[in-house]
Amino acid sequence: MPENDTTTPGAGAATPAVTREALARAALRVLERDGLAGLSMRKVAAEVGVKAASLYWHVRNKQELLDLLNDAIMGSAEPPPREGGWREQFHAYCWRYRRLLLDNRDAAKVVAGRLAPGPNLLGLMEDQLDRLRAAGLSDADAAMASYLLGAFVQGFVLQEQSPISAAEVLGGSRREIAVAAGDFFRALPAEDFPNLVDLADDLTEPDMDARFEFCVQRILDGLAALLPPDRR
Repeated sequence: MPENDTTTPGAGAATPAVTREALARAALRVLERDGLAGLSMRKVAAEVGVKAASLYWHVRNKQELLDLLNDAIMGSAEPPPREGGWREQFHAYCWRYRRLLLDNRDAAKVVAGRLAPGPNLLGLMEDQLDRLRAAGLSDADAAMASYLLGAFVQGFVLQEQSPISAAEVLGGSRREIAVAAGDFFRALPAEDFPNLVDLADDLTEPDMDARFEFCVQRILDGLAALLPPDRR
């Protein structure tokens, strides 16, 4: 159907103008208000002032709506400036992407594993691949590295936003739970769990920023190993 069609299937009455862009913006508002579990075609339709049936001119089902939402989320992404070396640029890329996903409710759940290249995602992919190739990676390695960086950040945020235990669901803070876990590890019998006892602080003290930084640096180390020695 033409994208600018504003009539309801099977009816002659005009409805408020609806475009895919308007649906994406409405879906973003519903996502922020109700979360992914509360996102529905009916709620998005109500957000733009039409009946749910009108949405089917533009998206056939909720999965296609999620494709639109995926690209809308990427519309807020800002690639880092092309300053410094490739390592500094992709360090910034990872941190910016994590912040984007954390700042938008349930965004990681929407984008994880989803390849729905709308205009926003296409621009980001092109920019990222161009930088990876310019850094000296082969075409195949550049493509795999782009996948790796996205999948890592999405997976990290999914874990970061998941309850650490039942105690968090019941209202406990992550810091309190981590401290309790450290105390638990230290109290284990050292003859049976020497490593858990010795590393109790190392296992539980780092915050998520420190963990993310460690992971990013190790991924960048791995990418550097794929480059010629003079490009690392």
